[in-house]
Amino acid sequence: MNKLFVLTFASIISLNALAQKSLSGNSITLINQSNTDLVEKPVSISTKRFQSKIDKHLFPQIIDKKGKEIPSQLNDLDGDGQFDELFFVADIPQKSSVRLALKWTRNQPNYPIKTSVRFGKRSSKNTPVEPKTSDTFYANQLPKIIGYQPYQTDGPSWENDKVAFRHYFDGRNAKDLFGKRTSAISPENVGISETGAVQDNYHVLKDWGRDILPAGNAEGLSVGLGGVGLLINNQLYRVGVTANDTVHNVEATDFKIVSEGAVKSQISLDYHHWKPTTDRTYQLSEKPTIWPGMYAYQNTVKFSGLKGDETLVIGLSKVATNHPVTEIKQGKFVALYTHDAQSYNKEFIIGLAIIVPAEVYQGYGESPKTGSFALSYYTKLALKNNSDLRYYAVGAWELADECFKTEKCFEDYLKKLMAQLNTEVSIKVQ
Repeated sequence: MNKLFVLTFASIISLNALAQKSLSGNSITLINQSNTDLVEKPVSISTKRFQSKIDKHLFPQIIDKKGKEIPSQLNDLDGDGQFDELFFVADIPQKSSVRLALKWTRNQPNYPIKTSVRFGKRSSKNTPVEPKTSDTFYANQLPKIIGYQPYQTDGPSWENDKVAFRHYFDGRNAKDLFGKRTSAISPENVGISETGAVQDNYHVLKDWGRDILPAGNAEGLSVGLGGVGLLINNQLYRVGVTANDTVHNVEATDFKIVSEGAVKSQISLDYHHWKPTTDRTYQLSEKPTIWPGMYAYQNTVKFSGLKGDETLVIGLSKVATNHPVTEIKQGKFVALYTHDAQSYNKEFIIGLAIIVPAEVYQGYGESPKTGSFALSYYTKLALKNNSDLRYYAVGAWELADECFKTEKCFEDYLKKLMAQLNTEVSIKVQ
């Protein structure tokens, strides 16, 4: 027999065996030892836990014991071109384990889309907005300098089936809230006119919802719902400036869509050389992340260049309310919340909350009514150099669920969410 034929035939058998092994996959067991029923609990599994390298031409299929497929996605979190995690959400009853089959397919599954990121920019005042996946905003590009707003909805927005948020990427760096009336993803043309120009058309009620949270103005600008800053020598400093400023305190800010899929979307914001004072320069990053089922987003913040006398502050807008903030302590988390008719013109009731780690919590404060960091309650958190700090920002609108009209309903929701966040899941991959 021809030796070349034998080698080729053996190679084909070997490749087929590898392919079959790759397609056969693994089993995943999720263990919930708590007394809390977990609903749409996020599950992130490092790809390093799988026996073989993930084939980029294959797609995961997670199947429960009833044969139902659970939507999932693979994510490259560090941008190196390799998948880092398998992500999905799952229901795991209390005191139980859930066994799932993981298989691989060459056909991309068609899952319901429950998370999304929207980002668009126009390159000049007279050119239409185009979708982008990344951008860098430089200090000399403030709208007051260039004479127009370059970004759709002032910057990126992210959403799930419950709620949507946006970030003012134009130098203000506040976080805002979109209320949703439907589980469907909002239209891609929100914030754009028929000719493709940037247009503020999202402060009016639509079938999908609207922008509902006032963030303030140049005379008194809050950091919105979950915006960050520092407290230094009893002085509040926002990461950024106001709409009327022509001198920026951040040299450059990078934006990137890290992942966008059916069950998880994440963006990154990297701030280079933030100078809140003449003798201090910081580098910092944010990673807002969202998955289905919650009226919230998760954010991860990291600072470098700290001198040791700084306190991290996370803002909770109080532009349209005079109600005092309420504090809830539960397990590993502390929540600060307000519940009031606190939309534009106070026509809608909204529950707003920040949920932070109890181990770094140092109380809360209230900002002045004027200035660049104004009209906010804020948490005070201990901060370490080059260390991730994770928190959650919650926005619950009465038109999303009429139950949120009452403060009790909103507080009950927060306690249930905190119970979910407090509960760890053990994961076995075989």
